[in-house]
Amino acid sequence: MNSEIQKIIDQVEKVIVGKREVVEKILTSVFANGHILLDDVPGIGKTTMAVALSRTLGLKFGRIQFTPDVLPSDITGFSMYNKESDNFIYKPGIAVGVNLLLGDEINRTSSKTQSALLEAMEEGQVTVDGQTHPLKSPFIVIATQNNIGTAGTQLLPHAQLDRFLIKLSIGYPDRKSEMAVIQGRQTTNPVDSMECVVGVDDVVRMQDEVLSITVRDSIVDYITRLAEASRSHEMLELGISPRGSLFVNKMAKARAYVQGRDYVISEDIQSVFMDVCTHRIMLSQNARTRKITAQQALSTLIDEVAVPDGIK
Repeated sequence: MNSEIQKIIDQVEKVIVGKREVVEKILTSVFANGHILLDDVPGIGKTTMAVALSRTLGLKFGRIQFTPDVLPSDITGFSMYNKESDNFIYKPGIAVGVNLLLGDEINRTSSKTQSALLEAMEEGQVTVDGQTHPLKSPFIVIATQNNIGTAGTQLLPHAQLDRFLIKLSIGYPDRKSEMAVIQGRQTTNPVDSMECVVGVDDVVRMQDEVLSITVRDSIVDYITRLAEASRSHEMLELGISPRGSLFVNKMAKARAYVQGRDYVISEDIQSVFMDVCTHRIMLSQNARTRKITAQQALSTLIDEVAVPDGIK
């Protein structure tokens, strides 16, 4: 891991204590130019994570708290008639003009509003009244959803979940880390003392460098065999899509980059496989009856599919 990336992680760890692995995975996703879904209980630090990341990377930050009355135009913007000029003026939505957008509790808004955000994520632009407005580069979405208190919520359809590069859970801190969090906020907020380590241009540069990471044919074959095995596995009703295979490749390249290598190894594939694929599969009725989790089903795939020789 080079010193630049190490400094970024050290800064984020000032406020996100004891979660280095999660910090690395989210940073890896940013370098892969992918969107992140954080699924966890309230109060874990999902919002703080996004704020800390934006400050450290020098990204312009935006946040929207999703509620049932949030409209698609709040995301994309809208046209307003100007009487003086006798024409319509575009008023940008929250997605326009930011590099890192935090969509808090995406499952608490309407499906139409969810779709507006997911379209912006996919296209890198918004269209209002026939006019296309490009988003900033990079444009990364960190969406959160709480898995408790789900009355009145709109779960993301499977096809829309597929738009997120990774799905993560931050989880509770251990005792030592939670004590450090409390002690660190007695008189000040550590977020206020965070330093900007890199800028927008540096993030774009690092994303471009990720694209140049080498993926050997044997690694491509390994990814393909994992995807094929998922489509015929007894525990799975729906296996990994071709988009899922592409995203495994994409995330593995970013992990290799973060680890300081210019080539992907099978360990990279195995490390990112769960985070990229758990939200892309559907368990079979048999697996659900046996209370098998998506993680357990994917672990079985990792165990069963042969690793390429000499690239461990």
